[in-house]
Amino acid sequence: MTHLVDELKKKKLVAIIRGIAYKDGEGTARALKDGGITFLEVTLNTDNALQLIEDLNDHFDGELIVGAGTVLNVQMAKEAVAAGATYLVSPNLDEAVIEYGVSCDVDVWPGTLTPTEIVRAFELGASAVKIFPIGAVGDDYLKNIRGPLPHIPMMVTGGVTLNNMNHYFSQGAVAAGLGSNLVNNTLIAKGEFSQMTAMAKKYTELVNGGLAHDSLTKH
Repeated sequence: MTHLVDELKKKKLVAIIRGIAYKDGEGTARALKDGGITFLEVTLNTDNALQLIEDLNDHFDGELIVGAGTVLNVQMAKEAVAAGATYLVSPNLDEAVIEYGVSCDVDVWPGTLTPTEIVRAFELGASAVKIFPIGAVGDDYLKNIRGPLPHIPMMVTGGVTLNNMNHYFSQGAVAAGLGSNLVNNTLIAKGEFSQMTAMAKKYTELVNGGLAHDSLTKH
């Protein structure tokens, strides 16, 4: 499991696909890939999510790393793994989901916020934790929480934008989950995939341009 987290640390971005029409799945994934995205999270409250996970793995054959999101219980985790999800993401800390993922050698990145949740998830075998929703806490929350817990890989999700993403990276986040600020369902429904590719490029270029800037004042 360590290998996938190492890859996550390199790529730094997870695009979250939620609530799109099944027919738009491949086009959405391709648009994100063309913009430099490697990690795709398909939330299980999306129509035909399991079939979409299977399809994306077939179509992109390793070019994308596809996982399942909004995994709320073990049954959902089992179905996601059977569909080919290479990692499981939850909005909450469900101990049984982590234990199941560990038993299958599948990474689990559970949603956590408090020090107790973060430490418990890591002790159970989560290879990284998702600090969620990061937008609901203060700008220095991540820095403060990482002070006593620097050994636990933390990704941030929920309110990450072009303007604040590198601020979180500068405070020690290993990755960022990007939902509607990147994966715009209105654009997808209109078939305007090129605009989403352009937005993905802005995020990937910001990551690849270094972590020194907290804003887009130079962009």
